[in-house]
Amino acid sequence: METRRICLTAAFDGTDFQGWQIQDNGRTVQGVLEEVLGRMHRHEVRVIGAGRTDSGVHARGMTAHFNTDIASIPAERFVPALNGLLPRDVRIVRSTEAAPDFHARFDARWREYRYMLCCGSADPHARRFSLFLDRRPSVRRLNRYAAAAAGEHDFSAFCAAGDLSDSKNRRIMQAVWVPFGRDRLEFRIRGTAFLWKMVRSLVGTMLELERDAAPETAMSEILQSRDRSAAGTTAPARGLHLWRVNYEQ
Repeated sequence: METRRICLTAAFDGTDFQGWQIQDNGRTVQGVLEEVLGRMHRHEVRVIGAGRTDSGVHARGMTAHFNTDIASIPAERFVPALNGLLPRDVRIVRSTEAAPDFHARFDARWREYRYMLCCGSADPHARRFSLFLDRRPSVRRLNRYAAAAAGEHDFSAFCAAGDLSDSKNRRIMQAVWVPFGRDRLEFRIRGTAFLWKMVRSLVGTMLELERDAAPETAMSEILQSRDRSAAGTTAPARGLHLWRVNYEQ
């Protein structure tokens, strides 16, 4: 039977998920999507995502693809069709027909994550999606630390134990802290790929360095050490959002 490849852009609140990838135990985003698509198609449907998100991590723009043999649903109509069946903490925001050989993971040019902080306030509406700090850190100092991450480096110092990547080298195109108003702060990082818990390790380390007024060279020294024990703690998952995945050259 003839099939089409459908590309989805999904948003989800990761609070009650054990991450994106299907696991033996625990609710996952991939598992929820495959269960709903299986009901629609009346057979198993495999969903491939642009990457993995850890337990508690959110997404505004996760890209995924699947093959469909349902000819009666135009590509764009998978948005309402899926949202009518999905739980409310997962939404499909876009669906298009892709080339037969399109691959959500391997065709991605870069991925952008954002880490959200509330500084000096405790907004109850942001509690599931931000890290609360009881102070306002220096954005200028944080950006001096962040600058060390730009470029291609071995990020072993910011990689969680158990990462199975053959190489710990990653290319970062942007790493910047952006303030919003009096009490919001956002870390934006864009790269070709990321190691396990790398972004959260970078955030936790930079916040500790800023708190301790460490010299601006401290981040570079940690990076060059390739030693995880030289870096700081891993920031909580709730502040991290997969913002978008880009496929353009």
